[in-house]
Amino acid sequence: MYQMEMSITVGILALQGAFYEHIQLLKQAAANSTTENDTPTPQWEFIEVRTPQELDRCDALILPGGESTTISLVAARSNLLEPLRDFVKVHRRPTWGTCAGLILLAESANRTKKGGQELIGGLDVRVNRNHFGRQTESFQAPLDLPFLNSPEQDQPSFPAVFIRAPVVEKILPHEEGIQTSELQRDETVVAPSKHAKDQAARDAMATQVEVLATLPGRAAKLASEGRNIDADKETGDIIAVRQGNVFGTSFHPELTGDARIHSWWLRQVEESVKRRKQLEQR
Repeated sequence: MYQMEMSITVGILALQGAFYEHIQLLKQAAANSTTENDTPTPQWEFIEVRTPQELDRCDALILPGGESTTISLVAARSNLLEPLRDFVKVHRRPTWGTCAGLILLAESANRTKKGGQELIGGLDVRVNRNHFGRQTESFQAPLDLPFLNSPEQDQPSFPAVFIRAPVVEKILPHEEGIQTSELQRDETVVAPSKHAKDQAARDAMATQVEVLATLPGRAAKLASEGRNIDADKETGDIIAVRQGNVFGTSFHPELTGDARIHSWWLRQVEESVKRRKQLEQR
């Protein structure tokens, strides 16, 4: 039986930061994509998003690395902040944030003066901004990312680039409204409450945050220096998480030339769009 080709539009928020690099890797990932059971590959369209009208065209969205405060301020001035919150938390479209994008997608962010940064939310986490220090302290680290590995073959490590990167400091309990306990913390901003619109949106939600990657090596370094360590506290910094429709990474895959994470994410987007269309047709 003939199956129609599905068209999927992915937006890249293009207010500031490394949006162009994301587009190039998305094109590379789409060109190399394959599907099972002779299913037609989707017709991918990748667009830069600077207006609410452009956001309305999107089935999925990437928030790139850059300056999270600048991105949030420009989004507010462009009347994009509330549409972005609706996209992520009301309509529950697939969204990926890298570095600054992870900060924006967190429900709570510390080292932030109230009034200086607004969040979109979607991930029940507290992020620690600029955890690794200044830009001069940026680094690259090979990462073992199990979610990229296929049963057929092991994949080489991923060359993750960290530039003034945040980490997930704490996974928060899921709350239907605002993260009220986080409101009491000093120098911490919290995302406003939003609720899923319909059944398709609710089905895209998840109450638990899944840790997809940590940055190892800290415990080994301390042990080599002859210092006592708490194994539970020294398991590594959380640098990649997923919760339902929202995915976040501390590092910059778009600056590596390695399209594996983009390929993986496009597969998640394709499955999400298929599920949503099936629910809408019922």
